[in-house]
Amino acid sequence: MHTPLSSDAPITTGRYEGKKVVITGGSSGFGLATARLLVDEGARVLITGRNQSTLDSAADRLGGNAIAVRSDAGRVTDIDALVDEATAEFETVDAVFANAGINGFAPFDATSEELFDELLTNNAKGPYFTVQRLAPLLAEGSSVVLTTSVANTLGLPLLSAYAASKAALRSMTRSLARELLPHRIRVNAVSPGPIDSGILEKSMPQEAAEQTKKQMAADNPMLRMGTPTEVAKAMVFLAFEATFTTGAELAVDGGGSQL
Repeated sequence: MHTPLSSDAPITTGRYEGKKVVITGGSSGFGLATARLLVDEGARVLITGRNQSTLDSAADRLGGNAIAVRSDAGRVTDIDALVDEATAEFETVDAVFANAGINGFAPFDATSEELFDELLTNNAKGPYFTVQRLAPLLAEGSSVVLTTSVANTLGLPLLSAYAASKAALRSMTRSLARELLPHRIRVNAVSPGPIDSGILEKSMPQEAAEQTKKQMAADNPMLRMGTPTEVAKAMVFLAFEATFTTGAELAVDGGGSQL
């Protein structure tokens, strides 16, 4: 049984009450965990995704402070439509998480032109134009967070094209941070390592996924995989708390790219 609050009890609000946020790729994984954290702390969040059923499920889980928009982050026409939605819902935006991206595994000698183009389109072109188109909505003192990867630092097999797309994004983090600085907009990146986000289960048989996760945990200095919530906390820190930081990349990888 809950005790009713007295009339003079202080009214508490979430840390991010009133903040307006756009998260591309927000229907699953890191993006959904970030949306959950922000909504729980009072923010209004617009999430995007390509799969309508996944997007609907995420919106139901997030509740009334979330707006779900079906959008392909690799298509500039969809990005323009997203800007219209964000303008109608928010007018101005306090943070953009350009998080949408795809994975792609292939040996260097077997990487097709189609796979290369798909990875660069979704992981580099998409975030670039997402930030470009949404930048006019960003209020002074707001921020952008991009999602890179430890693959842009480590020479990992089967990931040459994927790593190149994420390395491009790391470079953009610095360039966009410099260009948006006069508008008092900070731009940073989070670089996830081995995170148990469910993506392995979607891309390979269950037994293979479990074996891969065991190997990734064994190879990590912390001897475990990270969680989407740990990535979300880093994203939100860069967006709202790291007010004297721009152009940086924060590794969330259990030390895998550092030790």
